[in-house]
Amino acid sequence: MSNENAPQQFNISSGIDYQKDSVVSKTLISKKSGTVTLFAFDKGQGLSEHTAPFDAMVCITEGEAEIILDGKNFMLKKDETIILPANIPHAVNSVSRFKMLLIMIKS
Repeated sequence: MSNENAPQQFNISSGIDYQKDSVVSKTLISKKSGTVTLFAFDKGQGLSEHTAPFDAMVCITEGEAEIILDGKNFMLKKDETIILPANIPHAVNSVSRFKMLLIMIKS
């Protein structure tokens, strides 16, 4: 039996694998106050423009991505981060295969 409150150590880059022509996600933390999700995007994949009712932070952990936020393009690479304010339209496109950590704060 595992204790969900026990510390869990892992390497973010190897915490999720790429899949051909896909976007893969793995939820690491899911609480009423927010979520932490790891994503792996194959080259040519993305998320179409959408809004979220909560603030979020995207941290690129591998590769390069284009984040379109309120019509403005931002090119991010490994170790770069961007804040996505609540209710602002945004989209995600892969420049190369990339991995990102999405931290969403709900309260």
